[in-house]
Amino acid sequence: MTNVRQINDEAQFLIEMANGNEKPLDYFYNKYSAKVYSTALSYTKNEQDAEEVLQDVFITLFDSASKFKNDASVSTWIYRITINKCLDFLRKKNSLKRKGIFSSLFSKESGEIIIEPVDFVHPGVKMENSEDAKLLFRVMDELTENQKTVFILTQIDGLPQQEVADIMKVSRKSVESLLQRAKATMRIKLEKFYPERGKK
Repeated sequence: MTNVRQINDEAQFLIEMANGNEKPLDYFYNKYSAKVYSTALSYTKNEQDAEEVLQDVFITLFDSASKFKNDASVSTWIYRITINKCLDFLRKKNSLKRKGIFSSLFSKESGEIIIEPVDFVHPGVKMENSEDAKLLFRVMDELTENQKTVFILTQIDGLPQQEVADIMKVSRKSVESLLQRAKATMRIKLEKFYPERGKK
C-alpha cells in the first residue's frame, strides 16, 4: 500500500509543479539526486560535468512536469530524463572535440586549467584493483549507446533488468541481449590489456 500511495503522491507532486508550485521539487531532489548524479558520473566520468547534468535534469523535471503521462512510474521517467541528458551532453562534447573546440575548465580561484583525468574510477564501483576499474570505464566508452546504458543501469546502478527495460522502452529480452553483447565486447577489449586472463 505504501508503494502505491507513494506513486500516487509523486504523480500529484508533478501536477502541482506543472501548476507552478516549486515546493515538490525539493522532495524529488532529496530523493533522486544521488541516483541521478551517480548515473551522470558513470556517463561523463567527470564530477563537474555530472553536476551540470544533475542540475539540467531537475530543471527539466520542473519545466516538463506537465508532460508526465502515467504510463510509467515517476522514478522511471526521471531515469529517462537523466539518460537523455547524459547522452545529449556527451554528443555535444564530442562534437566540440571533433571541431577542435576543447572546452577547458578554468579554476576561478587560480585561473589554472583543470585537466580532465584520463583514468576514472567511479566512487560507487567496488573493485579490488583500481587499475581494473579504470580500464572498465575506458572500454565502456567503446560500447554503443544502448549497450552502455544497459551496462551502467544494471551493473553499476544495480537496477533490475525489467526496470531498465521500462526506462528504455524496450523488452526485457532486448535488455538481456544488449547486456550480453556489452559484456562480450568489453571482455574482448579487456583481454587485450590482460591477455593472460583470457587463457584461464
